[in-house]
Amino acid sequence: MSTPIHPAVRIGHVHLKVSDLERSLAFYCGVLGFEITQRYGTQAAFISAGGYHHHIGLNTWESRGGKAPPRGTTGLFHVAILYPDRASLADALRRLIKHNIPLDGTSDHGVSEALYLHDPDGNGLELYVDRDPSAWPRNAQGELNMITDSLALDALLAEAPHQS
Repeated sequence: MSTPIHPAVRIGHVHLKVSDLERSLAFYCGVLGFEITQRYGTQAAFISAGGYHHHIGLNTWESRGGKAPPRGTTGLFHVAILYPDRASLADALRRLIKHNIPLDGTSDHGVSEALYLHDPDGNGLELYVDRDPSAWPRNAQGELNMITDSLALDALLAEAPHQS
């Protein structure tokens, strides 16, 4: 058996091929609230939350004017964006509603609560918040027992910070 990867390893950022940089920036910055940390003219931009160098790279280097891959092909299923708390996830839901961005689905996984949608280029997104590990569901043997239940959106939305 191989040695496990170091437990502190994290996925730091993702680069997405997009067809229209301005449209993607309008979604990721204008709707979700990320901030631009660096631009490369009309071809690429790095965006982040909290001043990190970048969580998401958006580029048109190989995809300007392109189309999303057809269903039934391999590639990225979704990018999962972890929110620090339930109120922040509720704020994301409020932003999506305000901008008429449809959800593909929602789930309570026991370990987390998640909103599923697609960006303007068809890239899958999961916006989620983790529960405290002490509250994660476990089976009789103590093994993780993730679930897929419905998520009460009204209750989540009630936790969104009030906007002036």
